[in-house]
Amino acid sequence: MSLSLPENPSKSLSDSWPLSMLFALALMFSAVTANAANLPDFTGLVKDNAGAVVNISTTQEISRQGGQMPFSERQLEEMPEFFRRFFGGPDSPFGGGTPGQPDSVQSMGSGFIVSKDGYVLTNNHVVEGADEILVRLSDRRELSAEVVGTDPRSDLAVLKISNGDDLPVVRIGDSEKLEPGEWVFAIGSPFGFDYTVTAGVVSAVGRALPSENYVPFIQTDVAINPGNSGGPLFNLDGKVIGINSQIYTRTGGFMGVSFAVPINQAMNVFEQIRDQGSVSRGWLGVLIQEVSRDLAESFGLSRPRGALVAEVMPDSPAAGADLKPGDIILEFNGQNINLSSDLPPRVGQTPVGETATLTVLRAGERIKVDVTIGRLPSPDDRAGAPAPEPSEEPAAAPLGLSVKSLPSALKQSADIDHGVLVDQVAPGPALDAGVRPNDVITELDRKEVRSVEDFREIASELPEDKAISVRVVRQGRALYLVIKP
Repeated sequence: MSLSLPENPSKSLSDSWPLSMLFALALMFSAVTANAANLPDFTGLVKDNAGAVVNISTTQEISRQGGQMPFSERQLEEMPEFFRRFFGGPDSPFGGGTPGQPDSVQSMGSGFIVSKDGYVLTNNHVVEGADEILVRLSDRRELSAEVVGTDPRSDLAVLKISNGDDLPVVRIGDSEKLEPGEWVFAIGSPFGFDYTVTAGVVSAVGRALPSENYVPFIQTDVAINPGNSGGPLFNLDGKVIGINSQIYTRTGGFMGVSFAVPINQAMNVFEQIRDQGSVSRGWLGVLIQEVSRDLAESFGLSRPRGALVAEVMPDSPAAGADLKPGDIILEFNGQNINLSSDLPPRVGQTPVGETATLTVLRAGERIKVDVTIGRLPSPDDRAGAPAPEPSEEPAAAPLGLSVKSLPSALKQSADIDHGVLVDQVAPGPALDAGVRPNDVITELDRKEVRSVEDFREIASELPEDKAISVRVVRQGRALYLVIKP
């Protein structure tokens, strides 16, 4: 055998390095291929479950008031782009219209069938105010449906398909077992594109949102957009573990953060509406706040945790159990309360009349307190309740607030030069918005509040049908809240 050397050996050696690079790239490609093989394949899961997912379209007739149509921002988000363009505000091409003349407006969302006889779960805001509801199945059938009942507090609605018989249904999972990092996927109709599939992972569980006190949301990075609302969130077993409900956005579209109502809470609401026609929640009757690091140190806690009782409402279950302001609730029926937002969902899920055991830190000692859970008052109950006795500053009554002049010591310690101090908060819009005793109100309806007299004047002139902003300073931090009528 003869061996011939290259004419330029150095060139041959230098040319050998691309081969090593190719070898390394081949190894990397093999690793990527192996990793890709481990990623979930949703194909079979989608085929098995798409039949029980429905598109919900609604029609609502609304008379124009002064040329404008009174839609909420959330309702507008659920409209197809075409309708939002024409009915979304003063800049729409047909913005004027004829006052007093009815207009037919459509919106859309998603839902899923939970029983063969046609019960459907969706979001309340998808069907709110609808005069006609059509449910479209994956086989293109369109069936009419009626609202059985709604629960605005959890933004859920139960529909019943007319003449429903042997319909495909989803399988229900257990949202309590859900953990961050799990793969999940959604099927819905974003922007009207039926049966769109998006996937991602669970970002967090038990997430509390400012406007929702009784729902421990599932946070995901699944792409959710207008039209997905009310649709199911599945796990890799093909079981529904949540109902897609909200997104965090600054643009109106998906920005990587979406929220779903846990299916365990949703099914509890469904069963109550189906069997009783309404939803009742447990009620403790306390106003609570977060335990800061400084508060934890002053109360003798090694770290911030629990829910600090700021106020015990009169004639409430908490008052009957002798809970006191300054108590820190550490456990509820054996479940740890790490954040104050952990408490309301657990109380709300407790059956009315059941006795719950609380672990409370009081004066540096842990004690057990038994509370018989009451029924959370509904907005109708509040509306029918007798008006509170007038206080020294009755002008705040429309908001359920009693305020007083800002103490000089507080002005200095909190570095505030104007405002009024909230003394009491009665059940009503301000309480629902999150206003609490000891908040300092510095602005109401975008008007500066410098004294009790200013507050009285502004409060007396507030519109009855418009949400207003209120700026409060709480524990040295300023935030805006929205008080809705």
